[in-house]
Amino acid sequence: MTPRIAIVGAGPVGLTLAVLLHRAGFAPQVFEAGPAIAEELRASTFHPPTLDMLDTIGVARPLIAQGLVTPTWQIRLHETGDRAVFDLSVLSEDTGFPHRLQAEQHKLSHLLLALLPAGTVRFATPVAAVAQDADGVTLELEGGETARADYAVGCDGARSVVRRAMALDFPGDTYPETTILATTPFAFDAVLPGLSNVNYVWTSHPAFSGTFSLLRVPGKWRASLYPAPEETVEQALDPAAIERKLQAIHPKDTPYDVPDLRPYRVHQRIVEDYRRGRLILAGDAAHLNSPSGGMGMNGGIHDAFELAPTLTAVLRGETDDTILDRYTRRRRPVAEREIIAQADRNRARMREKDPDRRRTLLAEMQVLCDDRGRLREHLLRTSMITGLRQAATIT
Repeated sequence: MTPRIAIVGAGPVGLTLAVLLHRAGFAPQVFEAGPAIAEELRASTFHPPTLDMLDTIGVARPLIAQGLVTPTWQIRLHETGDRAVFDLSVLSEDTGFPHRLQAEQHKLSHLLLALLPAGTVRFATPVAAVAQDADGVTLELEGGETARADYAVGCDGARSVVRRAMALDFPGDTYPETTILATTPFAFDAVLPGLSNVNYVWTSHPAFSGTFSLLRVPGKWRASLYPAPEETVEQALDPAAIERKLQAIHPKDTPYDVPDLRPYRVHQRIVEDYRRGRLILAGDAAHLNSPSGGMGMNGGIHDAFELAPTLTAVLRGETDDTILDRYTRRRRPVAEREIIAQADRNRARMREKDPDRRRTLLAEMQVLCDDRGRLREHLLRTSMITGLRQAATIT
């Protein structure tokens, strides 16, 4: 009998894992609580090694066709336009895709779903509970139905039911600020000189708490805004407050069109072990980080590409399941040191409010960007290549 693998969650991580297992000859079953692929505002940045991985299953180039190739990203001072520009072309010998890609994550999810046989993903099927025994895993679905599997992988995010079944804590912190993500079709690149598709910006304008970011996807810009000092989250979400902040980025005579608005809190958390017996975690179910640097979704996809061949070797009987512990050994240190810690440093840098310190930091980054060797080493880390190379050496 073909071994049965249950995957909880049909986001990019769960669907990537499902495609990889399907191509290895197995028949995974994916359970998704939502009625369809989630289309709301979520991740939008794909790093070079992620594109390298996705290219092996034939979805990188179709995804690129739906996104924006982004050869540079930058940190800038809004009031002066001074900026440090990080040119990813220095990675041309390290990756087949020496650029970021700006594309909404649901575009990848739809491409992955199309590679799976009908019935692989069961939408509108929440998993209420998970339990394991010596022979397998039982999933209790809402409505009373049960399903059995040899292994279950939780790709079900921060409130993971699989992680709860593993009785694992999720230690870490929640950042004090709330991020407000607003989209607009206004062409900021036409009015802000030298803008990249990915921009992290310092500002001294009183409408902000010191920083904002502008990330471009096809047809719109995504602005990450923060409540101003003395402004509550509720006040910051008021349309007049959003308008005030966007007008502070670029003043214009007509109001901004803001079709999408989403507030969210940011966490940095990680479990102590990605596997307990027949239960395994990947993506946000195992680790959460600040979105600064765009590494969360990418790290989850990297989890799937590490887990799939490891789980395949076990399911084929090529090795016993103790090899699954290597998955934690390889992926947890990367998440802790190269994703969570790096994202935290990115956040801390952009929260800097002292003007002199900002100018010093920017000057240092400009010097780095002018040194091709140092820039390559920096971008190997921030593009997640260094962490992957380190992980591959762990036995």
